[in-house]
Amino acid sequence: MSFDPFANATDSLTSPAKHAFTITPHETEELPLTAKALYVGEGGSLVLRAVDSGEDVELVNVPSGTVLPIRTKAVRPASSAARIVGLS
Repeated sequence: MSFDPFANATDSLTSPAKHAFTITPHETEELPLTAKALYVGEGGSLVLRAVDSGEDVELVNVPSGTVLPIRTKAVRPASSAARIVGLS
């Protein structure tokens, strides 16, 4: 078992993620866990819905290796970006 010196630290939007999960884009389903940021492994366009948004938005030309600090509740299959990881 590893020792975590930050185990009792308060989590915030600016603190490092404690959880990472693979995102499979879906037309209607929301993510199982709201992400505080997204990591884009393979660049392209990214169609997502932010936490307080009522509609999807497309981010174009997102480079590979980008971390987007957007609280996200859904990622859509219209995205050409791939290998997307949610960070929360």
